[in-house]
Amino acid sequence: MSEFPYHWDADELVSRRELLQFAVYTSGTLFAATTLLALLGLIRSQERHDVRPIARVGEVPEGEALYFRYPDPDDEAVLLHLPGGRFVAYSQKCTHLSCSVYYQPEHTRLFCPCHNGIFNPLTGDPVAGPPQRRLPQIILRQEGDLLYAVGQVP
Repeated sequence: MSEFPYHWDADELVSRRELLQFAVYTSGTLFAATTLLALLGLIRSQERHDVRPIARVGEVPEGEALYFRYPDPDDEAVLLHLPGGRFVAYSQKCTHLSCSVYYQPEHTRLFCPCHNGIFNPLTGDPVAGPPQRRLPQIILRQEGDLLYAVGQVP
């Protein structure tokens, strides 16, 4: 019985050069796949969404919110009638862990109850809590007294 049971012949099954080539090719493949996924995500985010009526101006009192679904039937959104008559709409999905965000008119804020995330209702920017990104804004168009959702800004 020998103290070192490995043979020098088996030591050269994979050379350092082959190992380095494998590492470089694997890294290049992962980089290319990540770039492709990022481009596909960018193209998908630029797709046009359907124009969908949300509500009549008089149906949402000033300082109140209306919850609706946009762009897909599974996507929750919130329409806010801000003081001064301005309307804004955001995705209701928190940018932290995708919990639902609710409007609290008594505090004039959008609130995520999962981790106490707070968003500015004027801009959708995070104000407090763990969220670091703003809420995706829904583009609105008003024709007469009817409000339409026409797209989404990521």
